[in-house]
Amino acid sequence: MAELNCQFVRPDRLLFDGPVANLVLVTYAGELGVWPGHAPEIVALGDGVVRMRTRQEDGGEEYDVVVSGGYAEIDNDGVIILADHARRTDDIDPEVVRRTRDEAIEALDEIGEGDYRAAYYEKKIRWCNLLLKHAMGSAA
Repeated sequence: MAELNCQFVRPDRLLFDGPVANLVLVTYAGELGVWPGHAPEIVALGDGVVRMRTRQEDGGEEYDVVVSGGYAEIDNDGVIILADHARRTDDIDPEVVRRTRDEAIEALDEIGEGDYRAAYYEKKIRWCNLLLKHAMGSAA
């Protein structure tokens, strides 16, 4: 059976490097399923969950990774995912994320209108909300 090699990278580390049976990317145009033999393509990642399934001989497990922004390069036997933000759903601590979001909301409330830092805090709040939405076992 053909295999699909996947490298999943975020700015600070490599999240995954190995063969997968298939994966589903979240793009600005919608979800995109990728299997071995896929036509070459470059896509912009949106906000949501990338689902990767390992090969049957590697356990056939599914991994969900929350992403926000970035790009994926697909060719017939591989995918390179360069995500701006990415976190596995089983690695999300909802309490830590809520605390981080609350701190960002507080900081945003304290800065003046037109402050350049507002965009940073707004993006951080959106990322935290996305993580909470997809956290495993979360009542977010």
